[in-house]
Amino acid sequence: MCDNQVLNTIKASQVPEGDRLSFLPKHLGKLMMKFEGTVYLWMRRLSTDYTGGYWNFYELSNGGFYMALSGEKRFQFDSPNYAQEEVSADAAGVIVTMFALNAIINGIAYEEEPDLSENFIKGYYQLRDFAAEHAESRKIFALID
Repeated sequence: MCDNQVLNTIKASQVPEGDRLSFLPKHLGKLMMKFEGTVYLWMRRLSTDYTGGYWNFYELSNGGFYMALSGEKRFQFDSPNYAQEEVSADAAGVIVTMFALNAIINGIAYEEEPDLSENFIKGYYQLRDFAAEHAESRKIFALID
């Protein structure tokens, strides 16, 4: 369970080590490598504090998912919308997963994989619903809007 939750009707569960290999294919199909690379790219773009690390996978009780760095490190984010916030590794993961989903939705998925595009759109809104309940929701929405 993610420590950064409040009220939470939507629960986040860390994917067990033994299920990690099936996580990306389950949620992203053949676009999994493109998506994973896009997550890392957005993390590097949004935070100069990012120097790599071990990423955990989370599944949400509403069917959504996200990736987040393990550990307690905090990251200074500078968004393309000029918002600047310091966020936890968990909030950073929510943010970069949303940026990556959006990039895939607006690019390759729609043109090359229209059926997958619907899944990506659904996944984006499932994660957005979770973000609305997150302890750092104000910061998350300042950075993604």
